[in-house]
Amino acid sequence: MVLQFIKEIFFFFMTMVGILGNMSVSVHYMFSWWGSPEKKPIHLILTHLTFTNIILLLAKGLQKTITVFRLRNFLDDIGCKIIVYLERVARGLSICTSSFLTVVQAIIISPRASGWSRLRPKSAWHILPFFSFFWIFNGLISVNLIHSIRSIGMNTSQHKNSDNYCYMTLESQEIKWIVLPLMVLRDAVFQGAMGGASGYMVFLLHKHHQQVLYFQNSKLLYRTPPELRAAQSVLLLMLCFVFFYWTDCAFSLFLSLSLGDYLLMVSIHESVTLGYAVSSPLLLIHRDGLLTECCHSQWETLRNCLSLLYFQ
Repeated sequence: MVLQFIKEIFFFFMTMVGILGNMSVSVHYMFSWWGSPEKKPIHLILTHLTFTNIILLLAKGLQKTITVFRLRNFLDDIGCKIIVYLERVARGLSICTSSFLTVVQAIIISPRASGWSRLRPKSAWHILPFFSFFWIFNGLISVNLIHSIRSIGMNTSQHKNSDNYCYMTLESQEIKWIVLPLMVLRDAVFQGAMGGASGYMVFLLHKHHQQVLYFQNSKLLYRTPPELRAAQSVLLLMLCFVFFYWTDCAFSLFLSLSLGDYLLMVSIHESVTLGYAVSSPLLLIHRDGLLTECCHSQWETLRNCLSLLYFQ
């Protein structure tokens, strides 16, 4: 009982940290995008990624919040359909947006003499149709959940050892053979694009590193362009995504094939499913110095207010 309560508190704390982190990053990039005369597509993509993470955390964390605070289960069939559907859509959007972020960043840092430079978005508004496609595509391949998700309601006998208030009924084989290949194809295509773009960025960063060594040996001053620093942050994000994605797949495969009741493995798996949504904003805050920048701006505001009060 105590371990179960600790697990619930940890999951709730993890969800809250992830939501606050994504909200902070989202607000920062939205203000940077609107306030800057040069609308950077990367800022818009990162804002969409954090928004996707927030949806995933809210949908996944709502059931845990009910459990932690011992609230009355208010999730009926419609409520369960909505949150589970949004969770599935947000998970797909996370894959698509992360891959899209890597590809766009690779195009941005590509040499202008290369053919890739012609694909560079001329404006941030040019990437909005891709977001629409991602939402429509992931919404369509997740529509089967609307028919198969149910709330446990008063039927708690089969779910007394579970802290989930929604469950999935058996689906027809025809629907499975339509939905599963589409999900596998989506993951394969977008992760393939992510891997190719990441490899290309590693190649370009290696060439830049060789140039830096040359300038240092020649005792010449050389500054790293901001596009390359952004590429390094994107590569770290992609490593984080790949780690949590394949760890999630490994846990899912193990739990689906195992016959025993591994409660600890289930708890770890639940945390891993939110790992990327929680860690990605923290990584951006650390890499881009968002926390330092925010604290500095707050300090400047406080100092100006104190100066006004002093002179009055």
